[in-house]
Amino acid sequence: MSWAKWVRGAEVEPSLYAADFARLGEQVGELLDAGVRIFHFDMGDGHFVEPVTIGPVVLGSIAPLVRERGGVLDCHLMVENPDRHIPQIARAGGHSVTFHHEVTREPGRLVELARAHGLGAGLAFNPETAVADAAAAANGCDLVLCMSIHPGYSGQAFMPEALDRIRELRGRLPDDVHVQVDGGIGPENAEEVREAGANLLVAGSAVFGAEDVAGAYARLTSALS
Repeated sequence: MSWAKWVRGAEVEPSLYAADFARLGEQVGELLDAGVRIFHFDMGDGHFVEPVTIGPVVLGSIAPLVRERGGVLDCHLMVENPDRHIPQIARAGGHSVTFHHEVTREPGRLVELARAHGLGAGLAFNPETAVADAAAAANGCDLVLCMSIHPGYSGQAFMPEALDRIRELRGRLPDDVHVQVDGGIGPENAEEVREAGANLLVAGSAVFGAEDVAGAYARLTSALS
């Protein structure tokens, strides 16, 4: 399988970093029942981003459920040394890895490493990074992730200037490379993010901050239709 098979048009990716970890399996099951295909998995090392978030042990605990149900685990590596973590993600059951432009001068080598481990590959970039630089570095990637917040913490507000960056990014990439956006996405802005050119929308607190996670996911997907 590959990103070409996983994506069904515009996708909302619930971000597991915002989940209730005492109910992680239950919430993942509810979202799979609601039609979620792709889950976003944020891995922070306490160096590239301030918090230490979740890692391969948690990934491995939910991967059997997600894989059994035909879901996808899209892993965002907010880490200084993605080389170390890519093999661990593969062993834990991840499907794809996205590393940051800011931490590597050899993105092509990381794409090759991901492919060698049977993973999809993406490139992420922070709000301070020039869109042109990120797009130029994304050769061979399946997706490019435009951060619409500063990475590290869930629950931040969407940065309005990200809309122009999304438009520029979409214009600089081949049509078969997906544009992903992460940070502050909810029903109030999902449609304009989609119209700007994104087709993979990561949503954390907008989904997991609701009492009914399946209903929150449905409201977001309705905003895109």
